[in-house]
Amino acid sequence: MSFPLCVPIEVRFSDLDTLKHVNNAVYLTYDEIARGHYLRRVGATIDGGNFVMARAEVDYLQPILFAQQVEIALRIESVGNKSFRTLSEIRANDQLAARIRVVVVWLEDSRPARVPDWLREAIRAFETEPVEGL
Repeated sequence: MSFPLCVPIEVRFSDLDTLKHVNNAVYLTYDEIARGHYLRRVGATIDGGNFVMARAEVDYLQPILFAQQVEIALRIESVGNKSFRTLSEIRANDQLAARIRVVVVWLEDSRPARVPDWLREAIRAFETEPVEGL
């Protein structure tokens, strides 16, 4: 599976828990960083609050430590009527550390609305593999 976006992540000391590895909740922050980069690349502005995370599922595969080189790759797996689903993989020192799936709901006037055609087209153009629902 290929990913059109890969973002390097700098592990901060504050990301660590008492066991000296990245706290499990921080994995979702890393995913949010990559999702923000992705959405900006396809032309969605994050200033307007056009979307909200509705669901997240994380498979923790190995701990991430402070000194490791970390990157997160992200793609959109599917686009529905009012939402889309992302898949990301976090790698630490080139080893898969976590796999994350997130459902993002598109909003207009603070209410769920149809994912706009311009965004569907931008996703289709940016992705390297076909996206379900497009």
